[in-house]
Amino acid sequence: MKKIAVVILNWNGVSLLKQFLPSVIQYSDEASIYVIDNNSTDDSINTLKEGFPSVNIIENSGNFGFAKGYNEGLKTIKEPYLALVNSDIEVTENWLQPIIDIFDAEPKTAIIQPKILDFKNKTHFEYAGAAGGFIDKYGFPFCRGRIFETLEKDNNQYNDVINIFWASGACFFIKSDIYKELNGFDEDFFAHQEEIDLCWRALNNNHIIKYCGLSTVYHVGGATLSIQNPKKTYLNFRNSLCMLTKNLPKNKLFIILFIRLILDGIAGIRFLLQGKFTHVLAIIKAHFSFYRMLPKYIKKRRSIKNKEYYITNSIIYQYFILKKHFFKEIFNNN
Repeated sequence: MKKIAVVILNWNGVSLLKQFLPSVIQYSDEASIYVIDNNSTDDSINTLKEGFPSVNIIENSGNFGFAKGYNEGLKTIKEPYLALVNSDIEVTENWLQPIIDIFDAEPKTAIIQPKILDFKNKTHFEYAGAAGGFIDKYGFPFCRGRIFETLEKDNNQYNDVINIFWASGACFFIKSDIYKELNGFDEDFFAHQEEIDLCWRALNNNHIIKYCGLSTVYHVGGATLSIQNPKKTYLNFRNSLCMLTKNLPKNKLFIILFIRLILDGIAGIRFLLQGKFTHVLAIIKAHFSFYRMLPKYIKKRRSIKNKEYYITNSIIYQYFILKKHFFKEIFNNN
């Protein structure tokens, strides 16, 4: 058995498999390669069997989304390290070894993210993860190399290894035993922000999450669900509130949720002024869904120590009011 498993979740992504699996196979000699298929109705399974015989196929019985799709599929995978990779990721030479070296040398490091650049604009960082994820006091995620819609050019400024708050689900390395310890992704999320929730739970359990700029991948982004899709807006707003309810320290829970609901309302007004009426409805729907799920998420809370989880009070204030659009402008010591 190899030390690391590269695991790709697929649903009706036959064209993506044809385009991106070759790079994964070419540059992943250290790994066993698996595709978890979420009951695709296209030609994915036949394409894998006929075109990629070295790839192991795990067939789920339904389209379980990102969270449950991985939870179900990973049950039979035994490798100690896991690389959970989107089907729209192009990997590069030597992308695995720097990650393996960190995991081998650092028992407390549980999760790692590589450098994620934009497949469509390879000189720039990609929206989903960039050079490592952080969060503000009110639960808004952002990245080194990407704050809201501002994407930095890669000038090797983030070719480092640092501790981060969250790693992107687009290319997410985790130790198998930690994944099991944390009971995997929260299946009620279905998709979006479940990786941030998992990272937060890992941090609450005293594990370390890192970004490794010595490993590079390219991500298409939006291949499954476009950033302009109201369903993405709905899932992001709903899941963020659920994540806060689940992971915030008790003494901060009420006030942060209250302020966050107000800020979501302001976001809705901004969408309204932009004429994005379906996104306004998505936020309203997300809030009502959250209210229905609130008792369940209160029960999911565990005893949480009052740990500092954020590195700025409000990324919205920094970006929209102070007009600081780059990570180094906000955090001068980085």
